[in-house]
Amino acid sequence: MKYFYKKNFFKAVYLILLGAFSAFSLPPYNFFIINFITFTLFFYFIFNKKSEKKNNFSFFKYGWYFGFGYFLFSLYWISIALTFDEDFTFLIPISLILVPSFLAIFYGLVTYLFSILYSKKIIVSFLIFSLIFGLIEFIRGIIFTGFPWNLIAFSFLDSKNFIQILSITGTYSFNLICISIFTSPALILLRKSKKEVIVFSFFTVISIIFLIFGNIKNNKFDLKKINKHEYTVRSISSNIKLERFYKVQDESKIIEELIFLSKPQNNKKIIFIWPEGIITETYLDDVKIYKDLFSSSFSNNHLILLGVNSSKTINENKLYYNSLGVFDNNLNLLGSYNKNKLVPFGEFIPFEKVLSKIGLKTITNNFQSFSKGEERKSINIKFSEFNFSFLPLICYEIIYSGQISGKQKFDYILNISEDGWFGNSIGPEQHFAHSIFRSIESGNYIIRSANNGISAIINPLGGIVEKIESEKTGYIDFTESKSVEKTLFSMFGNKIFIFITLLYIILIFSFNKIKNE
Repeated sequence: MKYFYKKNFFKAVYLILLGAFSAFSLPPYNFFIINFITFTLFFYFIFNKKSEKKNNFSFFKYGWYFGFGYFLFSLYWISIALTFDEDFTFLIPISLILVPSFLAIFYGLVTYLFSILYSKKIIVSFLIFSLIFGLIEFIRGIIFTGFPWNLIAFSFLDSKNFIQILSITGTYSFNLICISIFTSPALILLRKSKKEVIVFSFFTVISIIFLIFGNIKNNKFDLKKINKHEYTVRSISSNIKLERFYKVQDESKIIEELIFLSKPQNNKKIIFIWPEGIITETYLDDVKIYKDLFSSSFSNNHLILLGVNSSKTINENKLYYNSLGVFDNNLNLLGSYNKNKLVPFGEFIPFEKVLSKIGLKTITNNFQSFSKGEERKSINIKFSEFNFSFLPLICYEIIYSGQISGKQKFDYILNISEDGWFGNSIGPEQHFAHSIFRSIESGNYIIRSANNGISAIINPLGGIVEKIESEKTGYIDFTESKSVEKTLFSMFGNKIFIFITLLYIILIFSFNKIKNE
């Protein structure tokens, strides 16, 4: 019995370590080569254990151990958000373990379902493992409001040629294929015939095709003509403390600091982008109290986009929103947007009526949960000599693949964010990685303004035109661009994931029919 428990302990440690090492393949490290080792060893382990006829529950534990190590080492920074309010500090050790424990359930389901659908045919099991893993990751991205953070596909972030295929496949399909690529060396270790070598070679060729496609796409973009803009889009990067969420601050001083960072030039047409939720006590309809401050600093050649809360009363219920407003220099509101993808426990409490009774509240405000805005639509501004449109994404909304509709027409995507909740951790880098993936998927320029985070201009190929690192202050100007084209993914979205899923199912049935595989 003692030997049995000791053996199980070492299995758990081994799988947790495999997951932990895989975490270092993600931003900001991007040692993607690690996954060829960890995923190969992981599949090799569960395939051999299934051949020993282990029970299915054991397989759930195997996946859970791997997932726990992976998420513990890649999402530890979530607990940092609890350090800013003394009411939440007791939750820090709980969240440090609870978050990876919960997310690891998804990986437990991967291995559990694999144990049910397992085939003695190596290639069939390999394809089943990849497909289940890819499907579960897709489900993780949409269920319970969705949390598609740290998909294994992000390990290729620094391989700009390789990830250009996102413009066709999107992130979830690419993620599924990446799982197959990383796991494919296991086919060589387990091989019983030349067929395993052929399938391994196939995924090697797929990888080469991705690189060639990306190289051609990058070269084509480099040859495009550069067009000068009629106006400048200026992204402001600030470093204003999070104390404003918990203590009453002199907001005029915050605004003065942002104006100083903005460096307005009266004779130059500029659109200023300020970060998310930069003032917390004043609401969208009340910002005119700062009219004199704005009109004395900005001219009629200027527009200001800023993140600010808003509220409205519906059926005697007061609703609050995390919003973005577009203003002229006299603070006349020209357009607005209410965030419709909210952060669980950050901006809203699930089952609030029940959980609020035990003292749980949102991190970003001391009142009730924020409400979801309506459908996201592009904002079209025609004012004075300005004529432009943009798709607004507030903070967390940038992480969702397939939710930037190709049917809408806009000039670029604007993403405002508050990354101070991540502290001095790997969180801001991981958050920023999603912006790069969205730019390639959509084929659009993304302009990002962050407080305590990374501000940048990203071209349609995920290239960084200009960037201000996390916790640095200043501004960057978007003054010129190249023509953009609709991507296949922007037109069809995650329908492409359904197509890739069906392709895997066809391959599974095809290889299952082959004798002596």
